[in-house]
Amino acid sequence: MQRLLNIIRFFKEYFVLGLLVIISLLLLSSNNNRQVRAIRSFTVGFVGAIQQALSVVPNVLELKNENAVLRQLNVNLSDEVSRLRDARLENLRLRTMLGLKERSPFHVLAADVVAKNLYLLRNTITLNVGEADGVKPDMPIISESGLVGKVITTSSHYAVGQLMFNRDFRASAKVLRSGVDGIIGWNGEDIVHLRNVGKKQDVQRGDIVVTSEYSNLFPRGIRIGVVSGTSEKPGSLLKDIEITPAANFTTLEQVFVVLVNPDPERVSLEQKTLSR
Repeated sequence: MQRLLNIIRFFKEYFVLGLLVIISLLLLSSNNNRQVRAIRSFTVGFVGAIQQALSVVPNVLELKNENAVLRQLNVNLSDEVSRLRDARLENLRLRTMLGLKERSPFHVLAADVVAKNLYLLRNTITLNVGEADGVKPDMPIISESGLVGKVITTSSHYAVGQLMFNRDFRASAKVLRSGVDGIIGWNGEDIVHLRNVGKKQDVQRGDIVVTSEYSNLFPRGIRIGVVSGTSEKPGSLLKDIEITPAANFTTLEQVFVVLVNPDPERVSLEQKTLSR
């Protein structure tokens, strides 16, 4: 208590000044004199103008918090849009593949691509299906767009597929419009070639090329691609026919394995004929 009295005694001038200011303000507020009313009106107007001017100055802390909330909301919305876009594309792919499965005249098994090798001379893909699912070597691999390749080796739950972009890949093919036959092969480019086609054969740019009935591995009628160019080599009796594949190996994510087995009797007979 003595300490409080000492503080009041030390600051008594300020306490007195404050008390007098409060009394003056009370007297002014209760006085209806014209001059006092004018001062009061001017004071209220001045304070209002100051408040209005200060209201234009942004609250830095409040804006910072608001920006942080908006940034987080933007990130959440962007993530949601990305997931919705991926889900839509996935839905379209699956619907397209389901349509292919329903239209396919042969039994097919859906598979996911779990690994790719696209920068080699012998490019391959790895699938998440294997012998336990009925997959065997030499079974064709297709997508909703067309021919992809064939199975070359299997384990219980995985299979490795040989792509058309592989130096060892071969497939009997024909031009759908004219019926011209040839063999599909790859030279390391972004296209494949239809080989063994004579200069006089009717092949034009834009022709669709499919697997032919002469193949023992691939069912007939699987789309391979479109003729993108033809040329003649000097001194050769054959045409150079370029084909742009229907399947896009770079974006390949889901495929079908065609569950067909080569005719062993035909394979044996053809191998004996070729070995003579």
